[in-house]
Amino acid sequence: MSEHEGLPAGGCEPRSATTDPRRIAEVCHEANRALCEAFGDHTQPAWADAPAWQRVSAIAGVQFCIANPSAPPSANHDSWLEEKRATGWRYGPAKDAKAKTHPCFVPYARLPPGQKAKDHVFKAIVAAMSRKH
Repeated sequence: MSEHEGLPAGGCEPRSATTDPRRIAEVCHEANRALCEAFGDHTQPAWADAPAWQRVSAIAGVQFCIANPSAPPSANHDSWLEEKRATGWRYGPAKDAKAKTHPCFVPYARLPPGQKAKDHVFKAIVAAMSRKH
C-alpha cells in the first residue's frame, strides 16, 4: 500500500500556511471549546457567538505564538495572564465575564493538567496552521 492510498483525491495536496490570525484563532477557539466540553464545561460559545473580548483574546494568543514560536506553553499562559490583567481581570473561582474573574488567573505551575493541555493544543494548532509546507 502506498503512503497516499486510501486518501481522498487532493488529500495530499500541499496547502499553504495561513497568516490570518483571526482564522487561526477561530480554529484554536473551537478546539478549546471541544476540550472544555470534554472536561464537562459546556459554557463556551461557538466562535460566531463569542463576545468580542473573547475573540480579541484568542487573536492576541495567536499573535503571541506566531511572534514567539520557540516559547513554551507556560509563556503563552503568562501572555494571556498579562492581557487579562491589563483589561481588569482577576482570579475568581468561576469564570464570569461581567465580574472579570477567571479560575485560570493563576501561575502556569498551579494550573491543573487539563488546563495546561489547552495551552499545548493552542500552540500546536498555531504552529501547524502557520507552517509553510
